[in-house]
Amino acid sequence: MSAREPIVILSPSVADAPSRAGSAKDLLSRCRTFIVASVAALAVLSSCRSESAPPAEKSAAPSAPAAAESGPLTPDPGGKVIPVELYTDANGSYFKPSEIHANRGDVIRYTLKVGVHNVHFLPDSNVGKTGYPAAASDFLQLPGQTYDVAVKMPAGTYYFQCDPHAALGMKGRLMVH
Repeated sequence: MSAREPIVILSPSVADAPSRAGSAKDLLSRCRTFIVASVAALAVLSSCRSESAPPAEKSAAPSAPAAAESGPLTPDPGGKVIPVELYTDANGSYFKPSEIHANRGDVIRYTLKVGVHNVHFLPDSNVGKTGYPAAASDFLQLPGQTYDVAVKMPAGTYYFQCDPHAALGMKGRLMVH
């Protein structure tokens, strides 16, 4: 062996692979068998479901009522529906408008325009305040989905945010008169 020739060391498993693998036709046959067996196993596992135990998502207590379950809210007599749109676009993630003036009896209707967002009146941001929604809304995922908040809280300023986009500045302020 000359000094310029590379030294190649093969592990026993690599060195004898062609003899163990057999022909390419055998390898292809084994791959097909593995794929068919895997798909069959997945089908069996996905169809196996215990009827005695409810699914985990149904056994957990709901975190907040879905906006669709309650339907659109109607303002009190003399009140109005105040639209707020939720966006993620080239300008960022934001509420439009982010500052809302409302009276008791109004309804704030948050409507998803672009992105996936929620509305959350955090207790830490509203210390000493009462009457605001106690839990975050469900995530609005389809354009046109809405989340309504009846303005029943006492006069004051209330802060809300979109949880996944708060660090990006998706925050708002509700001033109840």
